[in-house]
Amino acid sequence: MSTDKKRSVAESRTDGTTAPRPKDAATLILYRQSGNTTEILMGERSARHSFMPNTYVFPGGRVDASDSRIPPARELRDDVLARLCRGGCNPARARALAIAAIRETFEETGLRLAASHPAPKKSRVDVWNDFGTATCGPDLSKLDYIARAVTPPSRKKRFNTRFFVADAETLEGELKGSGELLDLKWVTFSQALELDIPLITERVLGYADAFLKANPPRTASLPVPMFHMRYGKRVFAEE
Repeated sequence: MSTDKKRSVAESRTDGTTAPRPKDAATLILYRQSGNTTEILMGERSARHSFMPNTYVFPGGRVDASDSRIPPARELRDDVLARLCRGGCNPARARALAIAAIRETFEETGLRLAASHPAPKKSRVDVWNDFGTATCGPDLSKLDYIARAVTPPSRKKRFNTRFFVADAETLEGELKGSGELLDLKWVTFSQALELDIPLITERVLGYADAFLKANPPRTASLPVPMFHMRYGKRVFAEE
């Protein structure tokens, strides 16, 4: 899957400063079936964003400190945990990344990937009380992990982003935009390529499309593509 469109890239550093260390981030690609067609959820980043404003992306964002302290209702599948750890995470960080993907999706779309807790819980973080953690928590078992991308060293802001996918049929809540992600809409993979999307989003779209069509066995040994820069060139590798 490719296109000749010129893609947006993050703003480069021009002041000679040292490349910032990438911050951990997580993104959730939600998909659903519409007849024989697969659709994915995308939204436009607000113009207020300093990183890639006015581009269409999947819900997601960087990991917050509180994400490591939220007890999930259900844990990551063993194979997903193994793939995340193979890419440099310990189990606690892998869980925080998955929780961040679910939290950011809830904040930006109003949709919850949740399951009931065996006992009521209350959080000190408001977003989780809005999420409903008195009766439910993030359901990590519904996530699959399919790709990783690291922002090039030349950029002003850098992220080490893990891309998850989840079936929208398992979601709760009503789709609604936020001040961060606008014009939320379900689009086909072909329609997504016609939007103003970042270059890395195009690359991940192609892989996600192939992944969902192939529906490979969910095993710990499943290769995970990793997109990054090496010696000034874009590199695709497998973890």
